Amino acid sequence: MDMGRESRWEKDAMTVEIVFALVTAAALAGVILVVAWTLVQVLDLSGSAERGVSAGGALLGAVAGVRRLVRVLLRFDEQRRMGH
Repeated sequence: MDMGRESRWEKDAMTVEIVFALVTAAALAGVILVVAWTLVQVLDLSGSAERGVSAGGALLGAVAGVRRLVRVLLRFDEQRRMGH
């Protein structure tokens, strides 16, 4: 096999890591959104307070999910470059 080409095992490992990153990012974002929704329900918020907490939870969830996705993929790339 050519030195510049990736083996089938390496391609499979990348696919697994990408799926892992996407699933864990979505799960983290979902958990944060559920926590925000729970706060709205428990504190019986309405109107602008409800919209603010919901929007804040959605924004925080999206940011945390993207951060998780990038972090997992960068860690995988670093390990791959080191030969692990």
